[in-house]
Amino acid sequence: MKVMILTCSPNIEGLTAACGSAAKTGAEAAGAQVDMVNLNRLKIGHCQACGNGWGPCRNEHECQVQDDFQSLHVSMADADAFVLITPVYWGDMSESAKAFTDRLRRCEAFRNDRTFLQDKPFLAVAAAGGSGNGLTSCLTSMERFLMHVKAEKFDLIGITQRSRGYKLDTIHAAARQMVSLGLKL
Repeated sequence: MKVMILTCSPNIEGLTAACGSAAKTGAEAAGAQVDMVNLNRLKIGHCQACGNGWGPCRNEHECQVQDDFQSLHVSMADADAFVLITPVYWGDMSESAKAFTDRLRRCEAFRNDRTFLQDKPFLAVAAAGGSGNGLTSCLTSMERFLMHVKAEKFDLIGITQRSRGYKLDTIHAAARQMVSLGLKL
């Protein structure tokens, strides 16, 4: 099984990175091949709402804004499961996560055929490093994205600095379980 883990923080030693490491070790412990992607290391701009609000994303399922989005989008077809981990900024996903998911949603949501994410298990993690405020609204935004692209919501996990000790174990266990269940299907 191939698992793609997407992290979305510029801080490579913070809570989001620790969540990514926990998911990686959990998935690998269950036998998965893991591809780690840090969206902050890629050049992915925001959606341009091309033309009259839709460019080729709606019917051709490709974004015409040329950057690193295209290659990442295509590589997602080969993954069997996904983990999306974002810090919580202003009660929502990070800017890199929003830019990526906004464009991905536009390319995938209106496919008549099977989407790259359809029915594939998806673990969504919101990491609130400061006060913990905004955690619930961020998870709601992530859940809405998963519904639009027809992904299977394996789990939605919120983590704060105060819950770090036990929630990193939860993320490890969730990734391991997601792979274990996927391998049985």
